[in-house]
Amino acid sequence: MTINILVVDDSVLARRMISNVLEADPALCVIGVAANGKIALAKLAQVKPDVVILDVAMPEMDGLETLAAIRQQDHQLPVIMYSVLTERGAAATLDALSLGATDYVTKPQTKSKQEALEHIQEHLIPKIKAFCANSPSTPVKAGVEPFPGTSLKHQTVTVSDVKSQIKILAIGVSTGGPKALEAILPQFPANFPIPIVIVQHMPPVFTTRLAERLAQKCQIKVAEGYTLGQLEPGLAWIAPGDYHLIIERNSKGVQLRTHQDAPENSCRPAVDVLFRSVAKLYGANTLAIILTGMGQDGLLGCECIRQVGGQVWVQDEATSVVWGMPGMVANSGLADRVIPLPDIAAEIIRCV
Repeated sequence: MTINILVVDDSVLARRMISNVLEADPALCVIGVAANGKIALAKLAQVKPDVVILDVAMPEMDGLETLAAIRQQDHQLPVIMYSVLTERGAAATLDALSLGATDYVTKPQTKSKQEALEHIQEHLIPKIKAFCANSPSTPVKAGVEPFPGTSLKHQTVTVSDVKSQIKILAIGVSTGGPKALEAILPQFPANFPIPIVIVQHMPPVFTTRLAERLAQKCQIKVAEGYTLGQLEPGLAWIAPGDYHLIIERNSKGVQLRTHQDAPENSCRPAVDVLFRSVAKLYGANTLAIILTGMGQDGLLGCECIRQVGGQVWVQDEATSVVWGMPGMVANSGLADRVIPLPDIAAEIIRCV
């Protein structure tokens, strides 16, 4: 089945470049283009797209205004923001995700036309196909409230089921992550008794703004990770964009280290890299959680954590934007629990 796409961008060059890349894929069809939000809203009812690619900065009606108007009409239509890799672009993109954007793709940061085309092909097309897939293995929920509170896969556990005292919480998340993290971290009390380490797949600048935004919403402390950052109870570290994050023990306790070794699972930061280091230091005292996201990053890391006796929980399918990462872990038999997003924070608090 062909996926019909509406491309909204005020740049003629950007519209042409995106359209050419998408049209080269036989599964995709650019059914319309628009130079601003007003034109896009007028075209929505006419062309009935399966997905909208929406520029953030546009004259007359920008991406955030357009997104808000789209969500008033349709909570399910996938909308992918097309944003600039800048401080302002990062802030606007996070605003868009809070307003109900399904995901985002950053604009190519290169003067090479070929590299720009490859960037669009590599980053945009897989998301379009995931969000528009009919397969039950890749559902998508787009909207202001994309997280229903029930799931047939919800498993219950009693306190006696907890194997070891939990001394660290490690979280891996990708597509849909900012909103998922906002549903969990602000519920933790200021005296949360263990440290938290997080890999959210995001580029530089974006992770900085995400940490700042979460810090404003949370009672616990939230910061972007850096080498020699100290693990503390009630402090959540977020891996910086384009850097792997690991933890190491030394005379000063347990500290962070960032590095730029090769990407894993096409990701840097990668969940697998962080989880391996957590398994090595904390063993059976680890609680690892895989939230919504595309791909399978975190699968091998969860295997390491289970091998040393740690616990692995995953977000359930019904409340995930894309059940790729958590689905891979669950389907591999590595998940101790499969839990709806609205229940995860309370379960974490009860267990720690």
